[in-house]
Amino acid sequence: MAAIKAVELLAVPGIPRVKAGDDLAALVAAGLKSARFPPQPTDVLVLAQKIVSKAEGRMVELSSVTPSPRAIELAAEVQKDPRLVELVLSESVRVVRSRPNVLIVEHRLGFIMANAGIDQSNVAPQDGVERALLLPRDPDASAATLRKRLGELLGVELAVVIIDSFGRPWRRGTVGIAIGAAGLPSMIDLRGKPDMFGRILQVSITAFADEIAAAASLVMGQGDEAQPAVLVRGLSWSAAPTPASELIRPAAEDMFR
Repeated sequence: MAAIKAVELLAVPGIPRVKAGDDLAALVAAGLKSARFPPQPTDVLVLAQKIVSKAEGRMVELSSVTPSPRAIELAAEVQKDPRLVELVLSESVRVVRSRPNVLIVEHRLGFIMANAGIDQSNVAPQDGVERALLLPRDPDASAATLRKRLGELLGVELAVVIIDSFGRPWRRGTVGIAIGAAGLPSMIDLRGKPDMFGRILQVSITAFADEIAAAASLVMGQGDEAQPAVLVRGLSWSAAPTPASELIRPAAEDMFR
């Protein structure tokens, strides 16, 4: 009888509200220790983008932003704050689609996403100051740095995936996807391997990091759950580690551009 395979999703407890300059790896390590989750080498730590961005100081006060004429014009079309639109444009290389309440752009990192990933949810002002949160400057580098620091604190080098919520052009609703990764293959290329009937696979490439992200986001939630770190246990892989940036489809392969 074949062994039953199971994957566990464990919310890391006790993560406080993260501020700029916080040692995020130390906060997560403390949570793991308090929950008595002894980390294992094949565990994957999944982190919400928000806490990574907050620790890296990616919060911007809207009062400090001066909108350009282009931002003012576009803001009138999409019915958004011109200061927020200016931030979106500053983080983007092109506007893909715009209409009232919708602004889809190509982020400077290559993501096609709403509002360049700039978020105002769960960053509510405590002092009356309006703020917006930008994506990490380099999510793959952030993941690698966190992985190294966690290895120092825990004695085990976990794989790390940083995730964000994305909409999809042909389906409704959002889903968690990987924007940064370290210590695991973001994609697993199955081409050239046989299926269960011996047929050689021709085009199958698994978005491994995205599948992990989607699973972890079920535990994280999208509202007031306050569970921004999830330990994923039970996975295995043999392919070499690759960054999440490899998941972005090159322009030459984009049939809808």
